[in-house]
Amino acid sequence: MLKNIALLPPLIAGCLGLTLLPQNSNAKDHSIKIENPQQFLPPTLAWHGASEQLVESRFHRQTPIEQSDFNTTPDYQQTIRYLEQLAASSPLIKLSYFGRTAQGRQLPLIHVSTDFNAKNRPSVLAQAGIHSGEIDGKDAGLMMLRDFTLGKKLALIENIDLLFVPIFNADGHENSSIYNRVNQRGPTNMGWRSTATNLNLNRDYAKAQSVEMQAMLKLINHYEPSLYLDLHVTDGTDYQYDITYGTFAKHSYSPRIAQWFEDYYRPHVDKDLSSNGHVPGPLVFAMDNSDIKQGIKDWVSTPRYSDGYGAARHLPTVLVENHSLKPYRQRVLGTYVFLESSLQVMNHFGKELTLAITQDKQSRPSELALNWSHNKPTPIAFKGIDYERFDDPISGAKQVRWLGTKKLYKTMPFYKKDVVNNVTKVPKAYWLMPEQTQAIDTLKHHGIEITTLAQAQTLTLEQSMATNEVFGKRPYEGAMRVKADFTTKKIKITLPVGSVRISTDQALGKLAFSLLEPKGPDSLFQWGVFNTIFQRTEYIEGYAIVPLANEMLAQSPQLKAEFTAKLASDKAFADNPRARLAWFYQRSPFYDRNHRRYPVFRQW
Repeated sequence: MLKNIALLPPLIAGCLGLTLLPQNSNAKDHSIKIENPQQFLPPTLAWHGASEQLVESRFHRQTPIEQSDFNTTPDYQQTIRYLEQLAASSPLIKLSYFGRTAQGRQLPLIHVSTDFNAKNRPSVLAQAGIHSGEIDGKDAGLMMLRDFTLGKKLALIENIDLLFVPIFNADGHENSSIYNRVNQRGPTNMGWRSTATNLNLNRDYAKAQSVEMQAMLKLINHYEPSLYLDLHVTDGTDYQYDITYGTFAKHSYSPRIAQWFEDYYRPHVDKDLSSNGHVPGPLVFAMDNSDIKQGIKDWVSTPRYSDGYGAARHLPTVLVENHSLKPYRQRVLGTYVFLESSLQVMNHFGKELTLAITQDKQSRPSELALNWSHNKPTPIAFKGIDYERFDDPISGAKQVRWLGTKKLYKTMPFYKKDVVNNVTKVPKAYWLMPEQTQAIDTLKHHGIEITTLAQAQTLTLEQSMATNEVFGKRPYEGAMRVKADFTTKKIKITLPVGSVRISTDQALGKLAFSLLEPKGPDSLFQWGVFNTIFQRTEYIEGYAIVPLANEMLAQSPQLKAEFTAKLASDKAFADNPRARLAWFYQRSPFYDRNHRRYPVFRQW
């Protein structure tokens, strides 16, 4: 999921240096031929487990991945044909499509149920291929669907529906190559990380820019699944764990759901994975990519990611990260066990989860943190892989060589991300004027309830003004991100017909807060939705501002004192004629009143 070039062996790093050149590089393609990209990967641990019994021995009943002995994953058309065959062979399985990609491919959805007519039936939504090179979930899901058609595992769906998206990023899935993920051990054909429009879908939940994400949000709003499984493959450091996953932290926006994960979900899933020969672990990352002994850190994400989004809207979400250096066969079978165990937990403890979801949705805190940082470390046991560091003449720095042997760290420093930052009061509601169509449409994509004014209304509201804005140096995920400081004041304003009110007294109130509070890391403001407030379209000429400034000084002794003080305290200002005249223009009645004014109003 995350790119850590420094942790790869030097030969891998060398190859990445050849393939990940800056876009404006003038370097030539020397057409280096690499027949087996996986030759550069470090050694892996030998593996055998009870989950190998899940592999179907009869060829005519095998899934495409089993028929290739877990070497080649089926392409989009092969996958669709296989899904069609499964749906035709069993009344338990329905195939439909919930949207289209940017290139026009249909996004498949498999619905598995013993009673399609039942109302309010809980469901588990399992999603594969949001990063389509990380496709373990698709092949594991196809194996499970096959078993349902053979009459196996039916107890899993006796009281629970399974919603399965085998390929979310379908365009990226077809941009396939043996060279796409050099840090991953299989399959031989891997899709591309981003969509055809070069957007990373697991950065798009909050801003909902892509057509694929808009379709997914519509699906989530329609089915309201009880559990959401986002299936990935990680990069980076080597360790013994083959199936790692993260759930909500208890200091997130969904603390009751987090407690359910801790009390019911993780103990059961870890036990099932372990009994089948897998090594489950928490989702963690190295503090120092060049030396894992410096410690590991956990993950509490913001709403741009699936799990951070789930926490904000109280959708129980599990971010699964299989370990990229483990063999594909091992990872796919581990994912099957993970899916099976998740359904078992829902059958046994679904009522407790429903209660937790209800409690989190009904919670109305007066203030919320906008982000978190890491605390001081505490020691934990960590199942690592031994490594050595050496001087690398190519990079001119120390690099890491993983040795493929087990190493137990009994006191690994662990940094928990539980220090709250930017604690902010939650207003009663937010207001947007009708011209803010992009923001309003995004709120609608999320299913956030809004009320539209049928007639103009005058209210006293709070508005923020951006200062000290800092833009990103380059676009990120199709947006020019921006951060700023803010000052606020109360204003009396007449809201025109078509203005919308977004109450925070709703189930998705915390999500609305995350999107509309401008200092939030995934607010629509920081994603550049309101960047036009930094544009000025009217100006004043020197022949007008000079006599205007003299008139302003004559009328206001206070303004004259402020100007004199500014000249004395700020030499750069005093030496800049344009800045001196701009100072008066900004304080005059002729200046653009909307410049830097955040166009979202708070109602207290």
